[in-house]
Amino acid sequence: MIKVLTILWNSFKMALQELKVNKLRTFLSLFGITIGIFCIIGVLATIDSLKTKISNDLSGLGNNTIFIDKWDYNGGPEYPWWKFVKRPSMKIDEMDFLQKRSSLASNIAFFVSTTATFSYEENQLKGVNLYGVTNDFNKIQTFNIGQGRYFNETDFNRGVPFCVIGNKVAEELFGKSEKALGKTISYGGRRLQIIGVIEKQGSSMIGGFDYDKATVVPYYYFASIFNPDNNSPYIMVQAKPGIPSKALQDELNGIMRQLRKLSPSQEDNFTCNDVAQFKDQIESVFGSINQGGWAIAGLSLLVGAFGVANIMFVTVRERTSQIGLKKAIGAKSSAILYEFLLESAFLCIIGGLVGLFLVWLLTVALGAVLPFPIFIAPSIIALALSICIILGVISGIIPASIAAKMNPVDAIRSK
Repeated sequence: MIKVLTILWNSFKMALQELKVNKLRTFLSLFGITIGIFCIIGVLATIDSLKTKISNDLSGLGNNTIFIDKWDYNGGPEYPWWKFVKRPSMKIDEMDFLQKRSSLASNIAFFVSTTATFSYEENQLKGVNLYGVTNDFNKIQTFNIGQGRYFNETDFNRGVPFCVIGNKVAEELFGKSEKALGKTISYGGRRLQIIGVIEKQGSSMIGGFDYDKATVVPYYYFASIFNPDNNSPYIMVQAKPGIPSKALQDELNGIMRQLRKLSPSQEDNFTCNDVAQFKDQIESVFGSINQGGWAIAGLSLLVGAFGVANIMFVTVRERTSQIGLKKAIGAKSSAILYEFLLESAFLCIIGGLVGLFLVWLLTVALGAVLPFPIFIAPSIIALALSICIILGVISGIIPASIAAKMNPVDAIRSK
């Protein structure tokens, strides 16, 4: 064990000495390693952070959830909007029918929305999302009530003029010091009493629900003021634990066709949109970006590997007499081999650490402008160091083998 540690320490000191004595040569040779690590780790860290953010946003739409709507959420350049706009809107009675007939659903909610300008005394906030929802909505969605309470069953059934508001609505209308609970806000000549304030959620990158700038009301209250058919209503259905979303989607599709009395030859006049499909599409996009990052990094690492190999060839030539002396006093060929391989690996690790430092600077800069934090996961750091070690061993294997096979007498006599 002591012998191994000695070889490691000596190799590390020699790598630092090489960096110190031949600064420009070593820097230019390691520059490729630095750029390669910067490219691949920068891409992986950004993609990993972005995937985490989008996964959290998708979870906000509801885990294992189907959105039944007249619109198909797949989109695309050839999206036949003219076909979907003619479809009938979703009805609250259809939600009731689904609750009775579905055996795979755990929670079902009706959702409808519009925008309005809300005011309190002299303060006014435009573009507030007004959400009309039914009982199970908060069971499907992931938000917490920071102050006050959520609606109870009586509130929903009676359609009372109560509301739960978002964090931004509370701050804009009441300020950070004044409490919003119990206050009455108005919009379009109508008044709503605040019974709860939603905790701050942050912005979403995939659209969906913006609870920070939202006012949530019971559906029957919403329907007494607005025509739901004109406000993009849809039904949210969450599967029971252990039930795949695809199985729920198939069941809901059959129930809806039965409900709307569609014959086998007729097309669906609704779409059961699976939230999970967005995750698959995102994975495909991220896979393409990762491939591009690896391609750029691969070229840089290849250049860096040749640079490190060149350093090691020069180092072996400069230390030929030292190698001869070591072998003359009993050093084994394997010890010489490991010493140079480790030195090559340490040089690559130094280049990789510089690359990681540059990535860290990048995360700080991007984190200040992007709507989500960039982080470098421990697994990504481990990957970077592993690449450096493997690259170092590959780059140094030929020079190290030449050093290990030297004849001690010839090596000592060399100049």
